[in-house]
Amino acid sequence: MKDRSEVFDCRLAGVLLHLRSLGSAENANRIYHWLDFMEKAGLKVWQFLPLGVPHEDGSPYQTQSAFAVDPCLFPEAAMIFGLDPHGEDFDRYCSEQSIWLDDYAMYTALKRLYAGRPWFDWLPAHRDRDPAALETLAKQHEEEIRAVKWQQYSLLEYWKGLHRHASDMGVLLFGDLPIFVAHDSADVWAHPEWFLLDAEGQLLYESGVPPDYFSETGQHWGNPHYNWEAMQKDGFSWWLARIRYLLEWVDIFRIDHFRGFEAVWMIDADSKTAAEGHWQKTPGEALLETIRDQLGEVPMIAENLGVITPEVTQLQERFKLPGMAVLQFAFDEFEDNPHKPWNMSAQTVAYTGTHDNDTMAGWFASLTDEQRNNVYEMLSIDPDDDPVWGMIDSVMASKAWLSVVPMQDFLSLGSEHRMNTPGTIEGNWQWLLPDDACEGDLAERISMYVETEGRSCDG
Repeated sequence: MKDRSEVFDCRLAGVLLHLRSLGSAENANRIYHWLDFMEKAGLKVWQFLPLGVPHEDGSPYQTQSAFAVDPCLFPEAAMIFGLDPHGEDFDRYCSEQSIWLDDYAMYTALKRLYAGRPWFDWLPAHRDRDPAALETLAKQHEEEIRAVKWQQYSLLEYWKGLHRHASDMGVLLFGDLPIFVAHDSADVWAHPEWFLLDAEGQLLYESGVPPDYFSETGQHWGNPHYNWEAMQKDGFSWWLARIRYLLEWVDIFRIDHFRGFEAVWMIDADSKTAAEGHWQKTPGEALLETIRDQLGEVPMIAENLGVITPEVTQLQERFKLPGMAVLQFAFDEFEDNPHKPWNMSAQTVAYTGTHDNDTMAGWFASLTDEQRNNVYEMLSIDPDDDPVWGMIDSVMASKAWLSVVPMQDFLSLGSEHRMNTPGTIEGNWQWLLPDDACEGDLAERISMYVETEGRSCDG
């Protein structure tokens, strides 16, 4: 793990691109080719979305495990490490990761036996983890369970080589830690006592947010809420293990919905809209103290978007966590808006937009003439200039220690290329990088902006 000061003390530029967007793995070198493009462009940070095994909707924020990595992202790993699953290194991996790996492998075997049905719809003996039933399962499906573990081991071994290559190029890998986990996940099945569930595994409360920029009625996320009291009594062991494992994969990570470390929006499971909820305090301060005490100064970024209270800001500042600013939210009449370029501090990761936003080209096309003129005026650009690159330049020129631009914005793509539309189910998480996207003079053009704005520091 890189030292926190080593990461945060350098002015950098990065790109947001989910691994799934790199497309088919028929070319086993596709990720290495992508890193070559980043090097030519002078981009020192690659931010991607969570790497977990998604459910049918493809969302990387609703996965079957908070630890396991989706093998579909790296089929080449199986080709390289597809050997007999024996040996000291593999056995050591299984032992070190047993806190999650044993349960995930068994959950995967049961998921197949139940034709994909969620764990809370399994027969009570399997749903409730009857010891005799699980022992029988382990014996009958020993090879399948071991194969799942070997697959996860192979993925990590493959990634270690890629991670070393990125580090040699001066590229930092920037991951994402969703604050919540999916209801249908190995984590919730294995430890229902750490979540607010009824006796049959159903939600008592659902996670989400009240009405906001993305939805007039708020958002239902469908995740269970944590039983924070039980987790704290356990010393937050699950959280510590989760972060330790994530740091095997990345140099930096973002805490998605950091606001939930101060208070969470509790929606009764029977509520029809997400507006019918209440805020509930959480022991985020105790959790962050435990992380610092056990793991040191971890390089974390706080996703502090939305309605942020003074308490959330104080928590972020106490633990010296950089926050986020999104240029797409900057164009209002409030001078103290933290998303305006001149309000972005050095302790900020500045974005043109995130995976939840429209592309900048799509967003700009949706504006009225008056709103577009406001953009021109605020960014001091001419109507004849390219507005998307004007916005990219604004983020690059800000005081933020890191500026991140989604690849769709570097390509000036429209709304049909956005990654996700919050509050919707269909058509998300499917965007693929065009085959010729990294050809031509794009890398040279990006590099010019990186150099001009002084973001060429080695990672």
